[in-house]
This record gives sequence, C-alpha cells and structure tokens, in this order.
Amino acid sequence: MRNKVSAGEYLAFLSIKYEVDPDKLFYALISAGENQESTCGDLSIKFRDKLHDKIVFLITKGPKVVAQFPISNEFLSEKTNPIKNLSKTNLLRRHQIKKNGAPYFLHIIDLRTGMKKVSVKARVLEIARPILVFTRFGNYASVANALIADETGTIKLCLWNEQINSVSVGGTIQIENASVSTFRGERQLRIGKKGMLSAVEEVNCH
Repeated sequence: MRNKVSAGEYLAFLSIKYEVDPDKLFYALISAGENQESTCGDLSIKFRDKLHDKIVFLITKGPKVVAQFPISNEFLSEKTNPIKNLSKTNLLRRHQIKKNGAPYFLHIIDLRTGMKKVSVKARVLEIARPILVFTRFGNYASVANALIADETGTIKLCLWNEQINSVSVGGTIQIENASVSTFRGERQLRIGKKGMLSAVEEVNCH
C-alpha cells in the first residue's frame, strides 16, 4: 500500500482501477470480516488476521495479489460508505488523469528537489535580464531566471534561448515534464529536452 495514503483512499483507488462499485466493495469487506471471504466483481477478499481493533484483508484478482492491509473496525462500522467520500483525493485524480493521458498539475508548495516529470501552471512575476553562457556542449546560449507563482508559493524557472521570449511578466504559463533542482540554496524548475513550456489564459491548478 502507498505511503501516506489512508485505507479508505486506497480502497477508493482500487474501486476505480478495477472498476468495481464502491458500495459493493465496502459491503464485500464487511462480509469477508464476518464470513472469512467474499467476492466483488473480479476481486476476491479474504480475512487474514485480526490485530487489536483492525482486520487484515487480502485482496486478489485471480492468482494475482492486489493488496493486503489492515482496516479498522471503526471504518467498517461507518453508516455511510467512507470509500465513496474519498473519490476526489489526489491519489484518485492522479490515477484518473494518468489513465486519460493528461498531465497532473502540482502546486508550487508541493515541489521538492529531485522531482521529475513535474507539471505546473503559474503566473510569471519577474524575468531577469538574460546572460550569455558557454555551455558544456561547446556553444553559447542565453539563459535567464524567471520567478513564477501560484496561490501556494513561488519558484525560480530556468529559461534558455527561445524560451525566454516565449514568456512575459504578468502572463500565465503551463510547464510540463520539468524537473526540480536546487541552485545556490533555492529551488528551481528546469525544462529539459522532453519538457514543454506554453502560454495559457489563466492559472488553473489542481
């Protein structure tokens, strides 16, 4: 099971991934807790163990193990299906967007050094004067740092050559497939060869 994801979020994720009704999944878990095992669509659910106030379930699809994790009795005794209430979490949105082939836009506050394939929508606050640098490829290139922001914070964006003229102060840009690094103690977004930079109408972060 993924780190920092609740059992409810993960179950909601499984209900979408394996196309099973969240109500049927919830009641199948309750049934397995009472009767040792149950089925829900193509999924088989088995009672494996009891740990204090939690029940450990094993979920399989045919011979394949889908997941094994504990769920609290409190969760299973909820009057309204808690799986349904978690259908709009970040985990599910990431899965649904990935399934549709569209980028998942992060907030600037969530960016961490080392992240790759990052997509962001932000407004351009400042663009520094370009400088000419000699690259490791043996040629000269123009480079400029821009300061960009969304409702959660700001970050520097490294712009090269034609990228510099494609943005303007006050405009909103969409960045796809960028990486996050640290330069002189500051976080910085870099757009590699596979990255994309384009102007958009307005900031619309998810």
